[in-house]
Amino acid sequence: MEYPVNLSQLRYITEIAQRNLSISEAAAALHTSQSGVSKQLRLLEEELGFAIFRRSRSRLHSITSEGQRVLAYARNALEQISNIRAVGAAGKAATVITVATSHTQARYVLPSIMRRFAARFPRVRASLLHGDPGQTAERVLSGEADIGVSTEGTHGRKELVALQYRAFQRVVIVPRGHPLLGVQHVTLKMLARFPLVAYEPKFAGHREVVRTFASARLKPRLIVSAVDADVIKTYVEQGLGIAVLSEVTFDPARDGALGAIPAGHLFPPARTNILLHRRRYLHRHAYEFIQMFAPTWTPAYVQSLANGSIARRNA
Repeated sequence: MEYPVNLSQLRYITEIAQRNLSISEAAAALHTSQSGVSKQLRLLEEELGFAIFRRSRSRLHSITSEGQRVLAYARNALEQISNIRAVGAAGKAATVITVATSHTQARYVLPSIMRRFAARFPRVRASLLHGDPGQTAERVLSGEADIGVSTEGTHGRKELVALQYRAFQRVVIVPRGHPLLGVQHVTLKMLARFPLVAYEPKFAGHREVVRTFASARLKPRLIVSAVDADVIKTYVEQGLGIAVLSEVTFDPARDGALGAIPAGHLFPPARTNILLHRRRYLHRHAYEFIQMFAPTWTPAYVQSLANGSIARRNA
């Protein structure tokens, strides 16, 4: 008896590959049973006439060469089906833009964009998914988010394209009355004398700051790490240490208990990128949202960029 290939089977094998070849994790992510996933995998391999995954006892340990090709086709098929559904959804009255981003981008970069977008399209809802930069990229890759807003680029992920929005200079955040506020030209050596409050290592804001100190053969004492700028500033205000943040996170009127020292001569700028999936369909309002960042980012420009026919450029 022949069992034709079905969409569930394609979802199962792509999820298994994404979950480090764990059938149990794939089943949990898809809200189904492990036995059901195993059965459908077996039926698919029987239909194809070859193994997609290599097995060691009862576990999967690698992907066969034929399996690699099948997975590539399966991912493409699922993407195209998702695009077809998105085309249908675009014609309905209610529209949702899902944006994956970090706390810092949502708090300091996106508010003006969201305000202008809401004023122009009051019936379109924008949904924010908060996470770290790695989660932002994965959510765009998986289709959970239409757009990503992140300090990170594509990091070699060929399915993604990054639109470079803005570069923000870094500043050293200190409590009011701190001795560094009286220094005309701060140096890395001066900064290394004070405890450092920083982002967690998975954030570019942590890695770039630590890398800059290391290039000068300095190692500041990291005393607290956090996932967003507001928490970092709170600990600086409490006197635990100093911090190196993007200038966009500091507002003299709001942060009255803190001071900001320009540090663009010491650290690379913090960049904000818009992440998109090259092959995924974007409805009209998603393109409108992207164009809020830069008028030159027209749908035609974005599509040409995704197709690789033009080089990236800043807004």
